[in-house]
Amino acid sequence: MDKTLEVLKAISDEKRFNIINLLLQHNFCVRALAKRLNLSEAAISQHLKVLREAGLVKGEKKGYYTHYAVNRDILYELSESLKEMAKQDRL
Repeated sequence: MDKTLEVLKAISDEKRFNIINLLLQHNFCVRALAKRLNLSEAAISQHLKVLREAGLVKGEKKGYYTHYAVNRDILYELSESLKEMAKQDRL
């Protein structure tokens, strides 16, 4: 699957989009994300799995918890891809 499409599918879900927005502000663990978004930890974990598979987030183990951060390079690549798409001439 095209990487751009994979990333767009991953962030097209409102909850995952909200997770990305929170992680752009600060690194959080699953429990903190669950509290802020009023979702179960299991639901957050499932959403993070999709985001990780798309390369959008990465986790860093800190003691017992894994803290997640956004891979901003992927967002920049998505932005460039969308800019190139917008530049296409009509036939």
